[in-house]
Amino acid sequence: MTPDSIFSICNTIALAGWLLLMILSPFWVDTDKLLIGIIITLFAIIYAWCISQSFSAGDFDKFSTLDGVMSLFTNKMAVTAGWVHYLAFDLMTGIWIKKNSMKYGISHWLIIPCLLFTFMLGPVGLLMYLIIRTISSKQYFASNY
Repeated sequence: MTPDSIFSICNTIALAGWLLLMILSPFWVDTDKLLIGIIITLFAIIYAWCISQSFSAGDFDKFSTLDGVMSLFTNKMAVTAGWVHYLAFDLMTGIWIKKNSMKYGISHWLIIPCLLFTFMLGPVGLLMYLIIRTISSKQYFASNY
């Protein structure tokens, strides 16, 4: 498969996962099992394969400088690996937001904007949720970080 096709397929799968998380998860308890057990695991496998196709043992010391990291991402397969990494971790963060909001009794409707921002801008959505949770629970350092 080409990096372009992997990118396109993974984006479609991620969108489906986010729709399940935002729309179906309040009504179907096993949504998280499907998301982690299939989609995120699939992303981990694809990520590992992309890394094996694009990095060599000597490339790992390039992670210590910004210029080194930039040089790693001149390869389309390496960029695709990086993108799949984001897709997997952002979706996992979305799952955590949903589960944590349930623990604190925060309405699912209130976290949907957080989930949308997490899907598009990762840490911004997480920050939004942490602000909502802090206001809701009246404590920043709540349990279960």
